[in-house]
Amino acid sequence: MSILKDKFSNSTTDDECKVFIRPIRDVIDIIGSKWSLPILVALSFKNHRFKELKAQISGITPRMLSKELKNLELNYMVNKISLNDSNTIVEYSLTSHGKSLDEILVAMRTWGKVHREKTIK
Repeated sequence: MSILKDKFSNSTTDDECKVFIRPIRDVIDIIGSKWSLPILVALSFKNHRFKELKAQISGITPRMLSKELKNLELNYMVNKISLNDSNTIVEYSLTSHGKSLDEILVAMRTWGKVHREKTIK
């Protein structure tokens, strides 16, 4: 028997399953891209300017980084902070909503390490 079934329901119905899946789909829509999680992890260590983020995340193009940052801003995960009056120097930081993913990111890292050890021998 699944831990999820034990935790959320004593009986299972198609409707209960759909209700459970809906918020998970929302999460995947926000952080399920190839680059969202690396950006969030980098920002969880410290605030970064655009070029610093690009250097931190190997393989990302400036265009993709810009697109992902805009998406994360729209979803209240990232703040864009102007450091001067002309908005030419900006820094990105996690919002409190973005920081609420910390425990999930730690759990994902822990699971990923175990999985890597199990599959790469």
